[in-house]
Amino acid sequence: MTHDDTRGTMMNPGPYRDLEPLASKVIMMLSERQAVTPAGARQVIVDYLVRTALAKRGFDPVQVMHELRGHRLTVDAVIDVYIPQSAVCLGEMWMESDIDFAEVTIGSLRLQSLLIEASVEVDHRPSVDTDDVMHALVVVPEAEQHLLGANVVAAQLRRLGCEAAVSICETPKTVAARVTCDQPDMVLFTCARSAALDSIARTVQKIRENTHPTPVIALGGPVRGDLDGMREKAGADLMTNTAKDVVSFCAKRKKALGQG
Repeated sequence: MTHDDTRGTMMNPGPYRDLEPLASKVIMMLSERQAVTPAGARQVIVDYLVRTALAKRGFDPVQVMHELRGHRLTVDAVIDVYIPQSAVCLGEMWMESDIDFAEVTIGSLRLQSLLIEASVEVDHRPSVDTDDVMHALVVVPEAEQHLLGANVVAAQLRRLGCEAAVSICETPKTVAARVTCDQPDMVLFTCARSAALDSIARTVQKIRENTHPTPVIALGGPVRGDLDGMREKAGADLMTNTAKDVVSFCAKRKKALGQG
């Protein structure tokens, strides 16, 4: 009986030996490209958006949306995940002095233009648990600058079938007067710094004193700390960073009051 001599094959990998490090590098690179952030975003796409937003050349939101569709992203994912995460990265780069104020401002404006482009493709969906169109006012308090976040929330509300307006850096008196006049179903305050809570609390107090029925008051944004304590200090009904939570809360309250 004869046996194949495999010793030469085992002992002499020949040209394939050089391919092993290359294969390892390719696998590692592919793994890194597919890495997912805690917010559920693919890091390679966030990196692309940040790099494009900061590029010296011009920024074409239509072309960027084309590139994002090539990654099989839904419009919801672009608005809810990738634009906010890219904005967070810009803020972190500014805090670390990797970019200056002009660059972070330009980058934010470019992401804002991308948000507008993405919103064009949005299907406006029925409001949660109600056939009525609900109206919302998203408020960026005085001295706050996170305008992109407020516009992301407004876009989310519109996708839920709501009419949404944005108030930017208006005084508590002006915001309260606007709410009294327009009678929105919900008012959402976006807050980045705990120092803004006093201004928000004054605004909420004026709204509750002058508007009947009082709209649902929600507090959200990148602010950190004791969430229940901040909600109580602001006088809000709920604290959340999810627009759907506010719409659901509002729909349930309207139904309980016999308004839905």
